[in-house]
This record gives sequence, structure tokens and C-alpha cells, in this order.
Amino acid sequence: MMLTSQILLWVAVVVLALLVAALARQVGILHERIAPAGALTLHQNVAVGEVPTALELKAVGGGSVTVGGPRGRSQLVFFAAPDCPMCKSLLPVLRSSAKAEADWLDVVVAGDGNEAAYRAMADQHGLGDLPMVLSEALGRSFGVSKLPYAVLLDQDGRLASLGLVNSREHLESLFEAKERGVASIQDFLARRSGSL
Repeated sequence: MMLTSQILLWVAVVVLALLVAALARQVGILHERIAPAGALTLHQNVAVGEVPTALELKAVGGGSVTVGGPRGRSQLVFFAAPDCPMCKSLLPVLRSSAKAEADWLDVVVAGDGNEAAYRAMADQHGLGDLPMVLSEALGRSFGVSKLPYAVLLDQDGRLASLGLVNSREHLESLFEAKERGVASIQDFLARRSGSL
């Protein structure tokens, strides 16, 4: 009796181990099939490849910032708000991306609202070295409807990529899309799967 129960127990352990191995294999296959998700492009007022009108805007803290137009360097416009928790969680990512990509990229933080609240956000998150502009017209010109949103313009002022960014991967997908010459990572994957 005792020997039979021991044998049944070992058979159950072996079967369970085989099931776990099969499940792990299926998870691995599923992981390979899931494509990377880039920044989500929502309804847009401008299309990738267009040259939006350059806007000269008053910077928070004085001076002016030109968004768009030929500059010889790419420009990332990051739309955020002081009362947006997701925006606040991405500001350290934005700051580190600005430093890491400083040889080819200028970063501008944009929003619309109370200047004092934006100054407090900049102070709290160490954004003092990044220019900040408040302009409802800028957000409307790019069709910004949800935050955080980012727009990447190439060195000629041409729209390279844009979209809703909720993670570091989404932000970096804008750079990758520009490098590959596509509107978004999803567009790249659709083209690639269509050519297979």
C-alpha cells in the first residue's frame, strides 16, 4: 500500500513537471510572436513626412523657443501636464533620453495651463535645463488629445514620428521609427509582414 502511494506520487510529480515544461514552451512561443508596441498614433492633424509650420513660442522662465523648421538637429516635443501621473513618471526617462541623445536631439517640454504649476513640475523633476513652452496652438497643431504625447521632428523640420507615450519603450520607438524612415513601429511591422 505504501509503495503504491509512493509510485503514484512520483508519477504525479513527473506529469506535473512535463506540464510545466510544456507551458513554459508555450509562453516562450507567445513571447516571440508578440511584436514590440511602439508609441500609439492617434487621430492626427499632420502626417509623418509633412513639414509643420514653425512656431516661435515664449518659453517658461523667459526667452523664446522655436518649434519646427530646419535646425540641423532633430527636435522632440514632449507634451505633459503637472496633474498627469503618467507624465510625471516619464519625466525622468525624458531627462535621461535628452542627455543620452544630446548629440543629435533637442528636447522641448510643452503644455498648456498654469505657468506656476509647470515651473513647480520642472523644479520637482529636474527639468531646468530643458526648454518649456505653454501653447494651446502647438498642441492643436499636432492633434494632441491625450497625454503624455511626443512629436519627433527631423533636422529639416519634417515630422518624423509622433504618438502617445506611456513608457520608455514608447518614447524610444519614436527614435527607432525615425531611424527606419517609417511613421511608427506598427507601420514598420505591417510593411515587413506584408513583404513576407
